[in-house]
Amino acid sequence: MRIGTRASLLARTQSQMVADALAVAAGGTERAELEFISTEGDVNLAPLERIGGTGVFVSAVRDALLDGRVDLVVHSMKDLPTAPADGITLVAVPQREDPRDVLVARDGLTLATLPQGARVGTGSARRAAQLLAVRPDLQVSGLRGNIDTRLGKVGELDAVVLAAAGLARAGRGEHVTEFLDPTVMLPAAAQGALAIECRADDLDSVAARLAAGLDDAATRARTVAERAFLARLEAGCTAPVGALAEVHGDELVLQGLAISRDGAVRFAGQLTGGVDDAAGVGVRLAERLLDDGAGVVLAG
Repeated sequence: MRIGTRASLLARTQSQMVADALAVAAGGTERAELEFISTEGDVNLAPLERIGGTGVFVSAVRDALLDGRVDLVVHSMKDLPTAPADGITLVAVPQREDPRDVLVARDGLTLATLPQGARVGTGSARRAAQLLAVRPDLQVSGLRGNIDTRLGKVGELDAVVLAAAGLARAGRGEHVTEFLDPTVMLPAAAQGALAIECRADDLDSVAARLAAGLDDAATRARTVAERAFLARLEAGCTAPVGALAEVHGDELVLQGLAISRDGAVRFAGQLTGGVDDAAGVGVRLAERLLDDGAGVVLAG
C-alpha cells in the first residue's frame, strides 16, 4: 500500500501512524510505504493568504492520488478545502488528538504573564485575532515554517502559538508552557483531526477497506459540523474563524466564532443538535452568526 503525504516532520509522523495502524489491521499481510510529495505550501513560505491559503498543502498530494501514484493520502484535516474534490472520497477520519492551541513561551511564561508589548509569533489570522482580543498590547508577528523552525523562534520572540496535536504527534509536547482553553482561543475547524482519502472508484481496494476501519464516528461527526460551519460562512482555512464540536452520546454541541483581525469585533455562538445532523448543526450556527452580522468581519 502506498500512502502519499507531505514531507514535513509532522506530516511524516502522522502518515506513519496511519501506515502502522493499517499494517496492524491487515494482520501483517500487507505493508504500507510512504511517498513524500512537495506542495506549494511547503516550498513557498510567504503568508498563506498571499499564496492562496486554502488547498496549498493539499493539491499536489491529491494529484498523486488521482494519478495512481499512491493508494491513499493523509492530510491534517484543517488544511482541506471544505468543497468536495472530484474523484476523491474521504474514507476515514481517525480518532482526534487534542484540538486546542498552545503557547510555547520563553521562561515558562503564559498568555497572562507575558510582559507588556511581548512579541508573539503565528501565521494564523484566527490565532492572531484571538490573542489580540485578550491582550491588545501584544505585538503579533507573522510566522511560518515547520514545527522545529517555529519552536526555534522562541527567544527571538517571546512566544509562539502552535497546535497541541502537532506538538504531541511530533514528540515536542515538553515545549508547551500553556494549553489555551477554547474560551480563550477557539481552535480551527477540524484541528487535531486527520483525513485519509482514496480514489472514489477504488473503495473496494484492500487499502481503502483497511483504511475505512480506522474511521472514528464521533470524530467524523465533530469535524463534519465544524467544517459545515466554516463552509456556510464561505471562509477558508486562513480566515479568522474558529469552531469546536463535542459529542455526548447522541448529542452534538458546536461552538463557533468569527472575529475581526484586530480582535475588536467578534460574533460567537453555540448550538446543540443530533449527531446524525452534524452538518445541519454547523450550517444553522453559521447562519445565526451571519444574521447577527458576522459577514462584516469575514469581508475584512
